[in-house]
Order: sequence, then structure tokens, then C-alpha cells
Amino acid sequence: MSLSTHVLDTAAGRPAQGIAVRLERSGEAGWAQVAAGVTDDDGRLRDWVPEFPHGVYRLVFDTGAYLGDDAFFPEVVVTFAVTAGGHYHVPLLLSPYGYSTYRGS
Repeated sequence: MSLSTHVLDTAAGRPAQGIAVRLERSGEAGWAQVAAGVTDDDGRLRDWVPEFPHGVYRLVFDTGAYLGDDAFFPEVVVTFAVTAGGHYHVPLLLSPYGYSTYRGS
């Protein structure tokens, strides 16, 4: 299994580069960080976690640093379950007052 993410700034119509992203896994002791990275010039983190077991995960996007001090959403957290093998792509579509996500390919 592998994981990638992509952040698109829908208000500006371009990739959101330089956003810090953490991957955390849920466990008995709470959430533990598994990996961290920063989106590239194309707004992507590609295959940054090449192997990870089944479980419940969350991506934590530091959108406040990207959107600025007045960010309505200073952080976006996307929680998802890994239940099967294969590639997981979890994109984030971001604007100053809204966001959406989905399981991509």
C-alpha cells in the first residue's frame, strides 16, 4: 500500500505548494505521527509513505501557514480508514472559507 496527497487552491486555480502535512495513525495511546512532508511545486506529496498497515489514519494539513494569519481554517484534518491493499490518494481542495476531499486514484 502507498499514500499520496495533493492540495489544490480552488480560489487561485493553482496547486498549493509549501503546505506542511502530517500523517498520524490511531492507536491505543491516541494519535501517533507516522510521517511528515511539505507539498511540492505541484501541490503534491507523492508516495511519501510507501508502506503502511491497515488502520485508521488522519492527514493534518497546516493550512493556516498557507492561507495567512486570518485563515478561517488554520488546520484541516482528514480522517480515513485503510482496509485494503493498493494505493491511497487523498486530495484536498482548499479555498479561504471551505474545503473538500475525496478518495482519488
